[in-house]
Amino acid sequence: MYSCDCGEYEGRSFLTKEEKIEMLKEYRGALDKESKGVSERIKELEAK
Repeated sequence: MYSCDCGEYEGRSFLTKEEKIEMLKEYRGALDKESKGVSERIKELEAK
């Protein structure tokens, strides 16, 4: 999983470059899904 650097991540203090990249990719994927959901909700509300 990823961290927002706000204390949620209880893992190791130092991650490798590859681990950071993977976490950022996962985070980007989650943001993309959230954005898609927001767009769908806007369309639903506009249709009413």
